[in-house]
Amino acid sequence: MSDQKLQSHTVQTTGHAWDGDLQEYNNPLPTWWVYTFYATVVFALIYWTIYPSWPFGKGWIGGLSDVTYVNSEGVTRTHSWNTRALYLADQNEAVAAQKPYFDKVDSMSYQQIANDPEMNGFILSAGKALFADNCAPCHQAGGQGVVGFFPNLTDDDWLYGGSFEKIHETLVQGRRGYMPAFSEVLAADQIDALANYVASQAGLANDAAKARAGDALFHSETAACFYCHGVDAKGRKEIGAPNLTDKVWLWANVPAAEGDESKVVAIRNVIASGLNKGVMPAWAGRLSPEQIKVLTVYVHELGGGL
Repeated sequence: MSDQKLQSHTVQTTGHAWDGDLQEYNNPLPTWWVYTFYATVVFALIYWTIYPSWPFGKGWIGGLSDVTYVNSEGVTRTHSWNTRALYLADQNEAVAAQKPYFDKVDSMSYQQIANDPEMNGFILSAGKALFADNCAPCHQAGGQGVVGFFPNLTDDDWLYGGSFEKIHETLVQGRRGYMPAFSEVLAADQIDALANYVASQAGLANDAAKARAGDALFHSETAACFYCHGVDAKGRKEIGAPNLTDKVWLWANVPAAEGDESKVVAIRNVIASGLNKGVMPAWAGRLSPEQIKVLTVYVHELGGGL
């Protein structure tokens, strides 16, 4: 091999040597890597100057970037940049953008809102967001509810009525469902008879003899079911008593029951145990009147209204 080739393959060293022949190579980093590193250092210095970065005492160095926002009490504040302040500022912008629409909602009747294509688009957007934030945890995202716990808002079956006015009343005042536990006042065979009668009214398979006995009991002063559910068992919306003839089940999970007997058992369990868990909070004071009005129209459209 020529001296020229040997020289071209010679590796640069730092000049350090150990034991006479053990040398330390000097392999410098690529130029592009070095300049990239310097650029990151410069970027970090600029970032530290503009944004909060270094802890200082009980707080931090605020940086040069500020965010101005209006808090929940209506007070305008300016704070050093942070994600919470930035979120509140973005929220202020969203509220300002929606204000003309909410003002229009306030000045229009329910029917005018429903007939206005532009407002319908706003209701669909704002109502969906309000529903997701406040109603969906119970009634689910699509309003389908949960059998045994929360009403379905999409099936045109309204406990208290589905008009704009009744939905608004429900949202403002809240509701509380209650039915006494009949196991405390009726014998097991009487409860079984009532369950078969309710099944017969809903078109489910039943024991005819027990259903006849249940019919008499339903309309008697002993059970007095007709006081709430009506003589025809179609319910009373003024007190939120459900219709027992429409095959819509809120508390008794009849749809999930397998077999005719299981369906009757599901009804019997509700009659025996009663209900004292159907509570919906009042939204007056939690939401603005305009927000409640938007939700009223949105929920009305979910179920078609009555």
